[in-house]
Amino acid sequence: MKTIDEFVALFAEQLDDTDPSTVTAQTKFRDLEEWSSLLALSLISMVDEEFDVALKGDDVKNSETIEDVYNVIKSKI
Repeated sequence: MKTIDEFVALFAEQLDDTDPSTVTAQTKFRDLEEWSSLLALSLISMVDEEFDVALKGDDVKNSETIEDVYNVIKSKI
């Protein structure tokens, strides 16, 4: 299992317009200017590839911070 810091770095890689150094575990990802449904799909795909976990749209929808998403992934492993 990757650490929270590794997950934050993977999450930041999905972002094109946000400085990765500003992204933390406590970042409220929906507050990011570039957050969109397309980015949510990219996140779901990355989680499937990196963690072999199938996130659902509701998992993302019910999460507020990047750490919340990480905790959902941990609960499914």
